Amino acid sequence: MGKEFRRAGKALTLMAIATMAPIAAQAAPSPEQVAEAALRAAPVWDGHNDVPEQLRARRKNILAGFDFRDTTNTADPAKGWQTMHTDLTRLRKGHVGAQFWSVYVSASLDDPHAVQATLEQIDVAKRLIASYPQDMQLATSAADVEKAMKAGKIASLLGMEGGHSIGGSLGVLRQMYALGARYMTLTHFKNTAWADSATDKPEHDGLTDFGRDVVREMQRIGILVDLSHTSEATMRATLAVAKAPVMFSHSNARAINHHSRNVSDPVLKAVAANGGIVMVNIFPTYVVEETRQWLAARAGEKARQDALNIGDPAAAEAALKDWETAHPMPRGTIKDVADNIDHIIAVAGIDHVGLGGDFDGVETTVVGMEDVSTYPALFAELARRGHSQADLEKISSGNMLRVMKAAEAYAAAHRGDPPIESPTTF
Repeated sequence: MGKEFRRAGKALTLMAIATMAPIAAQAAPSPEQVAEAALRAAPVWDGHNDVPEQLRARRKNILAGFDFRDTTNTADPAKGWQTMHTDLTRLRKGHVGAQFWSVYVSASLDDPHAVQATLEQIDVAKRLIASYPQDMQLATSAADVEKAMKAGKIASLLGMEGGHSIGGSLGVLRQMYALGARYMTLTHFKNTAWADSATDKPEHDGLTDFGRDVVREMQRIGILVDLSHTSEATMRATLAVAKAPVMFSHSNARAINHHSRNVSDPVLKAVAANGGIVMVNIFPTYVVEETRQWLAARAGEKARQDALNIGDPAAAEAALKDWETAHPMPRGTIKDVADNIDHIIAVAGIDHVGLGGDFDGVETTVVGMEDVSTYPALFAELARRGHSQADLEKISSGNMLRVMKAAEAYAAAHRGDPPIESPTTF
């Protein structure tokens, strides 16, 4: 009797295991499912998008007749305009729940015109956001971002790209904050009078004394310090001064792509110690080392053809086009973006990486990330590499939310500190 009972029990156990095995196999989610779950729980908080620049260049900031629900018909080859990367439909498809809209203006402008143009860009960004109240909500704090996301709206924040936007004035900096700006990139392609750019001749060994005061005042009032586009010396000098977390709104790993505006491993470690974040972008020049090398080769070929065809620029241009046809630019793929993310995680840790696409601010993208709708594909690639849903939620928006809260907490603790004063210049 006992033996028969044991045999029956063993048979039932084997049957149970056989029955459960298919269920267990079905329970393992696909990378796409992991990505979808992460993005539903924590939508993307993108660090940099240049739609306001497109509005200025294409429409002189006139919004009448502009439909931001669908911009897929915005190409105009005669004017050199490609289809825009961003609209509300594609932002929704990409699970973008918060966006820093860049209020960039040219670094070639003199101080008064840079300040005026920045004010105009803040205005047009705010008017665009207000035009779509069912979809977008102006955000000036981490709490605003959380509230907008909970309501199913795209939290819309403003970031100034380049310290020239304040015209060398801490008073202007404070007024930009009052108007809603919540980060400022210290430089763009050119140096300012107080900070060195990654793409200009060094002048200040990073920051001047006034530049250090700019960083201190930004953190005192709660504007995030953005180190994208800055030189290595500026990055290091800023991190030495910073008391609150800093950000790189759209940068990559220099170990992967050696461009001077990317972030070296020593700086990545310093960012981790600071509590900051590096938000990875999708521009091949900064993502893919082969693209950077191709650009250098193209520059050499252009110089060669110009020298061979002195007095005949048409011939030089035709020869260069022939060279480009024979040597097409490598664009890289979505996997190259993931490689940059993985490297930053390996050096700085999972808590210090995010996404700053630079959409509508670049001429081309890596293959597979042609517009803002493609973020789920990137997250599926990361899930395929073994990143958990919890990790993906940090990358998508959790890390940026933490950084902004920490910067706000620092500003709140120093609200009683007197403003740093600087003399007027005219």
